[in-house]
Amino acid sequence: MEWWIVLLVFICGLFIFMATGMPIAYCFLLISMVVMFVLWGGTIGIEQLSLNLFRAVASFVLLPIAMFVLMGEIMFHSGIAPMMIDSLDKLMGRLAGRLGLLAVGAGTVLSTLTGSSVSSVAILGEVLVPEMEKRGYAKPMSLGPILGSGGLAIMVPPSSLAIVLGAIIEASIGRLLIAIIVPGLLMAAFYATYIILRCYFQPSIAPAYEVPHIPLVDKFIGFVRYVLPLGLVVFSVTGVIILGMATPSEAGATGALGCVVLAALYGRLSWGRLRKALASSMITTGMIFLIIATAISFSQILAFSGGSRGLAQFAIGLPVSPIFVVVAMHVVGISLGMIMGPIAIMMLTLPIFVPVLNALGFNLVWFGAMYLLNMEMAVTSPPFGLALFVMKGVAPPGTTMGDCYRAALPFLGCDLIVIILMLIFPQVALWLPSVMR
Repeated sequence: MEWWIVLLVFICGLFIFMATGMPIAYCFLLISMVVMFVLWGGTIGIEQLSLNLFRAVASFVLLPIAMFVLMGEIMFHSGIAPMMIDSLDKLMGRLAGRLGLLAVGAGTVLSTLTGSSVSSVAILGEVLVPEMEKRGYAKPMSLGPILGSGGLAIMVPPSSLAIVLGAIIEASIGRLLIAIIVPGLLMAAFYATYIILRCYFQPSIAPAYEVPHIPLVDKFIGFVRYVLPLGLVVFSVTGVIILGMATPSEAGATGALGCVVLAALYGRLSWGRLRKALASSMITTGMIFLIIATAISFSQILAFSGGSRGLAQFAIGLPVSPIFVVVAMHVVGISLGMIMGPIAIMMLTLPIFVPVLNALGFNLVWFGAMYLLNMEMAVTSPPFGLALFVMKGVAPPGTTMGDCYRAALPFLGCDLIVIILMLIFPQVALWLPSVMR
């Protein structure tokens, strides 16, 4: 059977199953069973698929997923985030658009702890949006900064999505986790710049209000008590990888331990909260592992059918510069982000893209960092970005999906600028991994 026929059958069957509302991992599993049954000539294909699924997840390098998910669940259930946000709020002083800047600052810090854009949007939305509405902030400035900065959780370690992507494309997970740091910080800087300029030229969008005077000593104490300790957790994950002190798997364990210790020191750790965090982590981790297994099985089916080789030869034969092939891949990712979630997009596209990237000689860590940013945009892309629906759920009554769409667009523009910078200057992503020990 021709490789393009197998690919066409797989993708068409996948979309048919997805149209039924079935979870994406089950869709991939069912269509993989059908294709393997046909290609291998019967039940031996199903037996081979089961072996492939087991081998895909029986890997030590996937351990950080469970640990990073546990970190986020502990921080969420222990309620440490509101204390950190309050401390950052005191540091902002009387800056114009201070609550928008607070959302960016808090989102950047939260991204190093939760690893989940949905969790960050939910936490920031519940804490900040009511206060913004009370202070007369317009919808673009009350919803937008939270939608933008919430997505930073994908682009700043620990990022479970980065590990999923690294497993699918078979790139160095440690280098990929470090490669997304500079782009993530660039995104935060662009968000803050946009907020300051927008508030300067359009003051009515974020009216100034009287802020109670807080002594410098109190600001310092709050920072040392509630913000500085989070730096130790960040170092226990990112710092130990950069310094060569631990592998990503070991760093995940030290990060989870750091979150447990931190929650205990704040008196926010109880058996009930820990049990909820562990239960949620097990459910989420199991779902992610199933997704990884089915995505890798798709890659193997594509290779067995000759699809990987056929796609690579087709891409090499195109009469265009190889960089335009990469641009086309990002256009596909952003377009799919309007109707699908990031996990589904990655599972569908990466097994097809990676053989082409290898044939063209591109660095997979560089492409992976860019594609993660692409997936961050998918989370907030109208009309079906998951973060948009989360924001609608936690926003005050009267907020419409149209409000969420319009608020997200300027921050999607900032994301696009960062992707272009990474495309033109690969060292934006590759410099920090190059100094790893």
